[in-house]
Amino acid sequence: MKTRKTNLYLALSMAIVSVAGASPAMTQSAYDAQFITYPTYNGDDLELTVDNSGTHFRLWSPKAQEARVNIYDNGRFGKPLQTLEMKADPSNGTWTASVPEKLYGKYYTFQIKFDGKWKDETPGVWAKAVGVNGQRAAIIDLAKTNPEGWENDKGPKVDNFTDVIIYEMHHRDMSEHPSSGIANKGKFLAMTEEGTVTPLGEKTGIDHLKDLGVTHVHILPSYDYNSVDETNLQDNVYNWGYDPQNYNAPEGSYSTNPSDPATRVREMKEMVKALHDAGIGVIMDVVYNHTAQNDESNFELTAPGYYHRHWDDGRYSDASACGNETASDRQQMRDYIINSTKYWADEYHIDGFRFDLMAIHDIETMNQVAEELKKVNPSIFVYGEGWTASDSPLAKDRRALKENVSKMKDVAVFSDDIRDAVKGHFSNASDRGFATGKPGVEETVKVGIVASTAHPQVDYSKSAGLKFAYAESPEMIVNYVSCHDDLCLTDKLKKSMEGASEKDMLDAAKLAQTIVFTSQGTPFMFAGEEIFRDKKGVHNSYKSPDSINAIDWGNKTKYKDQYEYYKGLIALRKAHPAFRMTTAADIAKNLKFDKIDSAKTPNLISYSLNNNANGDEWKEIKVVFNGASYPQTVDIKKGEWKKVVENGKVSPTGELGTTAGGKIELPPYSALILAREK
Repeated sequence: MKTRKTNLYLALSMAIVSVAGASPAMTQSAYDAQFITYPTYNGDDLELTVDNSGTHFRLWSPKAQEARVNIYDNGRFGKPLQTLEMKADPSNGTWTASVPEKLYGKYYTFQIKFDGKWKDETPGVWAKAVGVNGQRAAIIDLAKTNPEGWENDKGPKVDNFTDVIIYEMHHRDMSEHPSSGIANKGKFLAMTEEGTVTPLGEKTGIDHLKDLGVTHVHILPSYDYNSVDETNLQDNVYNWGYDPQNYNAPEGSYSTNPSDPATRVREMKEMVKALHDAGIGVIMDVVYNHTAQNDESNFELTAPGYYHRHWDDGRYSDASACGNETASDRQQMRDYIINSTKYWADEYHIDGFRFDLMAIHDIETMNQVAEELKKVNPSIFVYGEGWTASDSPLAKDRRALKENVSKMKDVAVFSDDIRDAVKGHFSNASDRGFATGKPGVEETVKVGIVASTAHPQVDYSKSAGLKFAYAESPEMIVNYVSCHDDLCLTDKLKKSMEGASEKDMLDAAKLAQTIVFTSQGTPFMFAGEEIFRDKKGVHNSYKSPDSINAIDWGNKTKYKDQYEYYKGLIALRKAHPAFRMTTAADIAKNLKFDKIDSAKTPNLISYSLNNNANGDEWKEIKVVFNGASYPQTVDIKKGEWKKVVENGKVSPTGELGTTAGGKIELPPYSALILAREK
């Protein structure tokens, strides 16, 4: 049984950034060439349709010699009630069978004969409801799973991606700790509970999110995945869910009854609606780049060889470092990814998609995904990891890499540039970054500040990352310092600032997030870091117990000052469009860095947002960062300045006092933001 990226984060962690296309580009392996002639089918009746004329099955399997459907009365046990032999349609590679009854409440599997042998049963690749552990597909009436008011449900309207503020969360992490006050711990329904508080009365759950002010939650994989036994939930087995099994059905362990196929569907919709009612969009983490199993995956059991890439000798290629990679450049797989995301957007009202290891997919596929999703909902946000974990037969110039983001439309990539420059490199726990006193990375931080766009004052040759401005627009960049992967920010600070006081670490955390939330692009944060959440130093906690992963909500009282600062940063960004410019030209025109010789004065960055940037009410906003372990002084031009951020406090309206400018000293690990209206 596959687990989440064991190799990816342990043996191959260094490869995540550096190997994305390191070897010579190849267009296709000789082994894969055989699939070019396969007929494809993109109808909306794969693999199950129920209408007034009965129940209809259509399986795409061009090279099958025979195919059949097994009908069951139970989602897990028992022999088939009947077996339907399927009829081939060679023109499009599908097999069909029908019965005149509506088989609601029944289950089914497919089987194909290939190379003279019957392969194992599979629910197919399009199962939209499944029995316990996802071994059999379920036939349910999806319309009956809709919560009250679902027909009018919609997420927040998004005019520009730079207006989005993302909060990455795992269902269990948010609710499992006893201090959460949430009844439906680890379930979809946890986010539907209002009025939940800690024993000391601090808001948790959905009320916490509303109070914090984020615009969207990014939920870790919530489709049906492979690593949790849904029949033994009392074992409290934890997993991130990056081991896909059934891409189009919700994960059963997040429902209150995994044995009832309709329950997981209904409860996920109830979660989405509750978040929408709170004004919060829902982004879903999707992992179309690999499957949990190789030969026994649903893809291989329906169309052997087709859906995965291979090397010339027939071995699975493995750009995911999880055993295989899918072949988005083949039409049937491309259509699958497009139609699957459209299904989630339409049936579940999902507001965005975060693509895991997106560079395994080809640029054309990602462009078509974004284009088709915009037709469903113009506010949908698509972004992903612009790298692979290992090499791939797909040519580098075809991969959805971060350096190719300008070839994509309405697709954004994570900026690992700002991540590693601000807090230290992800692969070295002890490495410091700008916010923790490391000199020499100022130019890379500036790259993040301008969202990797061309700027006359940013010298990309001095950047630690790519040596060119790879984003044509700030809407192509997602800025962050921490996520579920690797050490979370708190643990990174504890490792890299060993011996420092907790106050210094808290100040460094504030500084790091101030850089993220005031930079151009889209800010992204990891759940719980607003209350100094840690994971006991475990960087790859994909299957660690709740004692490692669950957020201790008691921290909200202990670190209330930290929470209020994060909340203030979010309010500041939402109130002032100068931090949310939408074009590279506007950034180049309105953002001006002050001249500081980093060789003589390291860990100090100062810049202005001028000209009422992006329609801001403030004519000029002065932003200064001191990442040094000692105080540093800046010279602010004379004028009437409001204090917006100073000494670890933030006021979105600039009510921390005033200054006439001149020489101002910044404490260690701190930010200063001033504003003037004339």
